[in-house]
Amino acid sequence: MLKIKPASSCAYDLVSLGEIMLRFDPGEGRIRTAREFKIWEGGGEYNVARGLRKCFGLRTSVVTALAENDVGRLIEDFIMQGGVDTRHIKWVAYDGIGRTVRNGLNFTERGFGIRGAKGIPDRGNTAASQLKPGDVDWEDLFGRQGVRWLHTGGIFAALSDTTPEVVIEAVECARKHGTIVSYDLNYRPSLWKSIGGKARAQEVNRRIAKSVDVMIGNEEDFTACLGFSVEGVDESLSSLEMGSFERMIDQAVAEFPNFQVAATTLRTVHSATVNDWSAILWHEGRFHQSVERKGLEILDRVGGGDSFASGLIYGFLQHNDPAKAVAYGAAHGALAMTTPGDTSFATLSEVENEMAGASKRVER
Repeated sequence: MLKIKPASSCAYDLVSLGEIMLRFDPGEGRIRTAREFKIWEGGGEYNVARGLRKCFGLRTSVVTALAENDVGRLIEDFIMQGGVDTRHIKWVAYDGIGRTVRNGLNFTERGFGIRGAKGIPDRGNTAASQLKPGDVDWEDLFGRQGVRWLHTGGIFAALSDTTPEVVIEAVECARKHGTIVSYDLNYRPSLWKSIGGKARAQEVNRRIAKSVDVMIGNEEDFTACLGFSVEGVDESLSSLEMGSFERMIDQAVAEFPNFQVAATTLRTVHSATVNDWSAILWHEGRFHQSVERKGLEILDRVGGGDSFASGLIYGFLQHNDPAKAVAYGAAHGALAMTTPGDTSFATLSEVENEMAGASKRVER
C-alpha cells in the first residue's frame, strides 16, 4: 500500500503540473483540407486532473501558465467546464502578436483504419514553456494547502531548458511534504529532436526519476527516456508483452528503488480504429494485470493513456489497492477512446460497469 495523506488534511486530492493547449479537431477529415474544426482543450498532465475531477469526482487543480488574451481565456473556460480549479494558473501579459509569449495550439487528426492518428503541435514560446524555478510557491501549495498526489510528466519537461527545473523543484517539495508523485514519461520524439534527442531526454528524465513514486510509461518511454532495454524488445514496437515489461521493470526498480509503482498500458495496434488493450502494474514485487480487451474499437485514441493514469490514481486514492488501480485505469482509458477529444466523457458508474463486464446493450 502507498502511504497517502488523508483527504481531510489536504485542499486537493491531486494537482497536475503541465501545459494546456487548444486542440483543433477536423473530425473525420484531414487537417490539410479542413474548412472547420471542433475545439477542445488538452494536455498530457492536465488530462489526468480533469479525468479525476469530471469522472471520479475528486478535488483537482492544475499548475500552468497562459498568455492573457481571449485564446487563454477560452482555454480557462474549458478548464472550468471540466471542474478543475484554476487558481494556480499564472497569467502572463500578451504582447499583441505572440512574439514573446503565446498559447499553445494542437492540430490533431483521429485517424481511421489504415490511416493513423496525427498530431501537429504549434507550441513555441508558450507561457507554460517559459515557467521557471521560483514562479510557483510550492511550499504554500504542498506545505500549507496540502495535496495528496502530484502528477506531471515528460511532455512538460521537454518544453524548454527551464521546465525540467520546475518539475524537479515541484517533485522535491511534494515529497518533502508527503505528497505522492506520479510521472508519465510520455516520450515525444518531436519535442526532443531539436534539443539533444534521446540523450537529452535521458539526462532530464533520469534526474527527475529519482524523486518519483509512481512511474508510468510504455516500452518506448522506458527505453528512450530512461535507457532501459530488454533483449528482444525494441522501442519501435507497437506492443509490449507482459514478460518483457517485467524484465524492464526489474532493471528500473534496481536502479531507482524509490519507485513504489510502475505501470504501463499494453497495446497491439491492428489499425487506427482497432487495438487490443490492457495494462500492467508493478507494486511491492508483484505484477497486476487488467483484463485484455481484444479488438477494442477506437474513435479517438488521443488521451487514452492519460485516462489510464487518472483511473490508476483513483484506484490508489480511493482504495489503495494495486489490482483495482490497474483495473480502473484500463477501463477508464478504454472508455475515453470511444469519445472525441483528449479528455474523458465517462462516468464512474460506466467505468465500474465496464470493469464488471456489463452488457453493451442499449440502456433505456
